[in-house]
Amino acid sequence: MPKTTLFIVALIVIILTGLATVFLNNGNPKAVPKDEIETAVNQAKHLYRLEKELGRDLSSGPCLSEALLPGWVVDIVHSPRLPIDDLPENQCSAYRGGDAQHFVELDLEGNLIRAK
Repeated sequence: MPKTTLFIVALIVIILTGLATVFLNNGNPKAVPKDEIETAVNQAKHLYRLEKELGRDLSSGPCLSEALLPGWVVDIVHSPRLPIDDLPENQCSAYRGGDAQHFVELDLEGNLIRAK
C-alpha cells in the first residue's frame, strides 16, 4: 500500500473518531457543562468553609446541602470511603430520591473527591 493511501486512511480514521466523540458527547443529555461543575464545586467548598467556621462536626460524613444549585447536592465523605458514608442518614435524600441529578463529594478537609 503506498504511503499516500495509508496516510489518507489514517487521516480519515482520525477525523471520524473525532466527529464521533464530539457527536456522542454533545448528544448525551446527562452531560454536565464544565462551567456548571466548576460552579457547583466552588459553591460546595464555600459552604464547607462556612460550616467549619460555625464549628459543625462533619466527621460522620453528612449531607451538607440538599439544594447546592438546582439539581445539585453536596455530601461529605471519608477518603477512603467508609461504611458510614453509605448510611442513608449521611447521604443526601434529594439525590437518593431522584430530585437532584448531580452531586459534589468533599472529604472531611473540604477537598474534592468527585463531582458528577
